[in-house]
Amino acid sequence: MGILVLLVLLLSLPGVVVAEAPVVVSVEKIWEQGDHNAFTDLIRHNDTWYCVFREAAGHVKGDGGIRIIASSDGKSWSSRALLLEKGVDLRDPKICLTPDKRLMVTMGGSVYQGSTLTGRRPRVTFSTAGRIWSPPVPVCREGDWLWRTTWYGDTAYGVTYSGPVADSTEWTLTLMQSSDGVVWIPGADLPVTGKPNETTLRFQSDGTLLALVRREGNSRNAFFGRSTPPYKEWIFEELDGAIGGPNFILFPDNRMWAAGRRYGKTNKMALGPLTADTYKPIVELPSGGDTSYPGLVWHEDMLWVSYYSSHEGKTCIYLAKIRL
Repeated sequence: MGILVLLVLLLSLPGVVVAEAPVVVSVEKIWEQGDHNAFTDLIRHNDTWYCVFREAAGHVKGDGGIRIIASSDGKSWSSRALLLEKGVDLRDPKICLTPDKRLMVTMGGSVYQGSTLTGRRPRVTFSTAGRIWSPPVPVCREGDWLWRTTWYGDTAYGVTYSGPVADSTEWTLTLMQSSDGVVWIPGADLPVTGKPNETTLRFQSDGTLLALVRREGNSRNAFFGRSTPPYKEWIFEELDGAIGGPNFILFPDNRMWAAGRRYGKTNKMALGPLTADTYKPIVELPSGGDTSYPGLVWHEDMLWVSYYSSHEGKTCIYLAKIRL
C-alpha cells in the first residue's frame, strides 16, 4: 500500500489527527559584540524579552561578565546591563521571575589562579524593571554550582553540583530551596551517578518535581527524574543520549520538549520531544562547534529559543522561533 493511500485512509478514520511537523519559522543573530558570547537564557516579562548570557575572551577564561539585553519585539535588542566582579569569572546565567515580580538572575562565580580553578560559588542579582540590577552577591556554599532556579509558589528550587570537580571521581547533586533567592537550604541528594552536573527543574501543576540532568561519566547519557513533596525520594531513568546545557519546557497540554547540545562529528543545537524515559531531538538549529545552552519560552503558540553557536566563525547569540 502506498504511503499516500495509507495517509488518506488514516485521515478518514474518526478521531484521527495527523500532527504537523515542527517548522523553524526564523533564526536571527541577536548579539555578537563580545569576543565570546555564550550560555544563554530567555524570559518574557511585561511585554519585554530579556536574554542573558556570558561575555568573555573565550569559553574558559577568568574574565567573564554577564550581559543582559532586552527587546520589545524579539528583533531589535539593546543592552540593559553588563555585570562584572573583579577577580571572578561570572558564567552560565539563568533568569527567572520571583513571586513579587522581580527579575532574578543566578550565575556561577569561579576564581582562577592562572588556568587553575581555585574556588567557586554561585551569585544572584535582582531587578524590578530590568534596567538597574543589584550587585551580584554570593549564595549557597563554597564549591557549589547552582545551575538553574525554578520557583514553585513562594519557594525557589535549584540543584547544585559539587566542586571543584576537575579531579573528582564522582560528583554530587543536591536539591536546594530558598524563600528569597539569597538564603539557600540544602535538601536531599539526588541518586544520580556518572558525574552528574547541569540540572534543570520544572514543576507539574500537581507539584510533581521533574529533573533533567547532564552527565559526564559512564555512558554520558542524560537522566530524567521525578519526585513528589517533600522531594526526598526520586525515581530516575537513563535517556538514550547525552545532552549538553540541558533545558526543557512543559507545554500547556503537559507535553515536554528538551533542548541542548547534541554531540557528534559536529556538535549541534538540537531539540525535540521528551518523556520520562526517552528524548528524541528532531529539530536542529543552525549551529556547530561551540554551541548549546538554550533558553526556552512558549509565546503566541510558538517556541522561542535563545542559544549560542560558533558555526559562523565567531561565537554569537541567536534567537529561533519554532512552530510545533
